[in-house]
Amino acid sequence: MNNTTLIKEEVSDKALSQNHDFYKDLFHQNSGTEYAQAVQLAQERVSNFLKNNRKPFSGIRPDEMKSKIEAIDFESPLPDYESLLNEVDEIYVKHATAYHLPEYIAHLNCPVVIPALAAEVLISAINSSQDTYDQSAGGTFMERKLIDWTSEQIGYTNGDGIFTAGGSQSNLMGLLLARDYYSLEYQKWNIKLDGLPPDASKFRVFVSDKAHFSNHKNAWILGLGEQAIVHVGVDQRYRMDPEKLEKAIAQEIEKGNIPIAITATAGTTDFGNVDPLQAIAAIANRNNLWLHVDAAYGCGLLLTEKHRHLLNGIELADSVTIDYHKSFFQPISSSAFIVKNKLHLNIIKHHADYLNPKEQNYDALPAQINKSIIQSTRRFDALKLWFTLRYMGKEKLGQFTDTIIETTQRTAAYLEADENFELLCHSDMGVLVFRYLDGPAESSSCEVNQYIKEKLFFSGEVLVASTKVDGEFYLKFTIFNPLTTLNDIKNILNLIKQNGNEYHRLN
Repeated sequence: MNNTTLIKEEVSDKALSQNHDFYKDLFHQNSGTEYAQAVQLAQERVSNFLKNNRKPFSGIRPDEMKSKIEAIDFESPLPDYESLLNEVDEIYVKHATAYHLPEYIAHLNCPVVIPALAAEVLISAINSSQDTYDQSAGGTFMERKLIDWTSEQIGYTNGDGIFTAGGSQSNLMGLLLARDYYSLEYQKWNIKLDGLPPDASKFRVFVSDKAHFSNHKNAWILGLGEQAIVHVGVDQRYRMDPEKLEKAIAQEIEKGNIPIAITATAGTTDFGNVDPLQAIAAIANRNNLWLHVDAAYGCGLLLTEKHRHLLNGIELADSVTIDYHKSFFQPISSSAFIVKNKLHLNIIKHHADYLNPKEQNYDALPAQINKSIIQSTRRFDALKLWFTLRYMGKEKLGQFTDTIIETTQRTAAYLEADENFELLCHSDMGVLVFRYLDGPAESSSCEVNQYIKEKLFFSGEVLVASTKVDGEFYLKFTIFNPLTTLNDIKNILNLIKQNGNEYHRLN
């Protein structure tokens, strides 16, 4: 290197130092003060969110929300972080749904634990990508250890898996492996190399009537079409009926179709119930079918000794979906796809010379991208679960789950004892489907329950969910907060009654 080059580099470094303000917003070795200021101001807004929210929703109407957002001009940057956070307060924070309040009892959105929030600070700032070891050395093995731990909780001895963005993605991976495994094992056809086999239109996957909608979308994405999904009837608690499953399989074979997989549900979205996994696994085994268990919701039962038996048989499945951001109280997103036999993940492996070359020794230098189907760049979401387990432990999380189930059982008993309500079904976990009875001598009408839900939502006082069963409209509680008490539930039910009475007066 000559003197001229050295002088140029010194001038360049000096110019960079003098131009610090221009680069102050970039996260680098000299921007620690700027970063600390921004994060502190954001943290203050989070604290205000906790202090100031007394109801789960502001009640703002979509047209008003839309006009607020559309008034923003991206061509005019704001002068400082205070201005920025004031703006975001007005268009987001003040109207964000407060999942941590007991009056939020609608969907599968859990309150989150603080250790996981602390992990988010590291995840977003350090910004590791989990695809290869050279991008996340410690993260690679920490994620692998958490996958191994989860596999052990399921009951696997040779399992493996990958963190994913959510349950729908994990269910997609389960169906993909089921499809490709069947073709490789029984047809000697490699879909990855040669595309779908000629008879792929005959492939059939069996799910219950109450299974998650992602099964249908995933069948379409994988080129099988929604026609590949066969709905199996349910029992009185809306769980897949094994006898009806066997009949459905036999009927599809008689039609000339090809059964390839069963997706059982451990924790249905509408009822929180677990399909009879042991009986379904036996049927899958007899018919040489891949068994995937969607435990996106029910995975919380892995944490509790008291209720773990509800998942008996999950260890017999070929693959399992886990949503830590549901029943492990993690911030979105934090999910996983787990397989019983780690070798099955080789089906989805694809090599790129610039990332994970074929000749690399992956025992010595691992690459998580070998297990992922649609995410190359992938956040270190596993760190949130690591923080949680190391700081709180499995037992405490399990106690949260036990509390939720106990509150749900007490709520179910209370609903059954009140003549103003009809409880449709008991729950293994925390979901109760019911309706307000429209007068002492009448069945509940859809209209009054629809009225109640809408009134509660736009008042912002209480957020409940709804669903339809056999064409009838029902209200739905999703009890997902260990801080929610029976007294909270009673207050919510009183509000439901008040709005039901108001409907009567108006109609």
